[in-house]
Amino acid sequence: MNKLYCLVIISSVLLSACVSKPISKISQSRIGIVLCGAEFGEKHLPGKLNTDYIYPNKVELAYFAAKGFNPITLPFKWERVQRTIGGELDSAEIERMRTFITDCESLNLKVILTLQNFAAYSANGTPYELNSRHLSIENYKVLWYKLATSFKSNNNIYGYDIMNEPRGIFGKSWQRAAQHAIDGIREADTLPYIIVDGENSSFSADWSAENNGLRKLKDKNDKIIYDAHCYFDYDHSGRYNNHHEGRITNDIGIERLKPFIKWLNKHHKKGMIGEFGVPADKKWMEVMDHFLTYATKYGVDVSYWAAGPWWNDYPLSVEPANGIDKPQMKVLEKYLPVRKKF
Repeated sequence: MNKLYCLVIISSVLLSACVSKPISKISQSRIGIVLCGAEFGEKHLPGKLNTDYIYPNKVELAYFAAKGFNPITLPFKWERVQRTIGGELDSAEIERMRTFITDCESLNLKVILTLQNFAAYSANGTPYELNSRHLSIENYKVLWYKLATSFKSNNNIYGYDIMNEPRGIFGKSWQRAAQHAIDGIREADTLPYIIVDGENSSFSADWSAENNGLRKLKDKNDKIIYDAHCYFDYDHSGRYNNHHEGRITNDIGIERLKPFIKWLNKHHKKGMIGEFGVPADKKWMEVMDHFLTYATKYGVDVSYWAAGPWWNDYPLSVEPANGIDKPQMKVLEKYLPVRKKF
């Protein structure tokens, strides 16, 4: 055993014993991107493809692959993949999702599939909340069993985000529902991560107070990732409407991320920031720069919200306009790995 090898072993032991460090390995964080379109058209569900909603195409994916983003998050709607509660999955919609997944695989991209439903399902214009008489937790478990079964053969599924920002299902109901989804996925597939958002918009700074009970979730494969969201404006809504923004400092993103990292460390959990984003404003881009430096230091994976060709003038979008990068991309590229052109 040579001296260098001994030093590596000793350093690894000392690092793992250091309780002041977060559980997440300190390394280059993954920086992903949320590509929107498949979840659009909420007022027209299930809606018509290319009229109410779209899927990102391979050209779109190649741009973000070349930038170094990985994984790619695809938000999708429950009402489209399952046209009736408890029914069979819609084969056409599943094939559209599969095309997206295989396009990503050809570009060496991992995929996160995110159920963008906020713990509700709309039928004939009526929203039914999860864990209600019309939309049971068992319905939810079966949905995820069927989805995991459908995509089991796709090797580049990084994780299933079982519900984006669940709302109106407070107390222990969300914990129960999440456990059912975990169990349903694991009946079909043992490999992908299972990603769990929190209540109260999954806000990172309030995670311990709002979502502490989620630490009790069980996965026999021990592959749960807790997904907090972190926007930097005054009310953490991501709207950046300039009210009270004089109180914002360059380190506001760090201050909002710290409590989540502390919770992960305390309970020996793995976490990520599944949404963050800023307008193309110098002040906000400086805040994002500080946030990314801190997240990278502590090995926290992050995914930028958002991109997609239908965002038009959405201020947080990093969708290129006429082939020109958005200003936010200059900051993001500081933290992205160099990748080849596709």
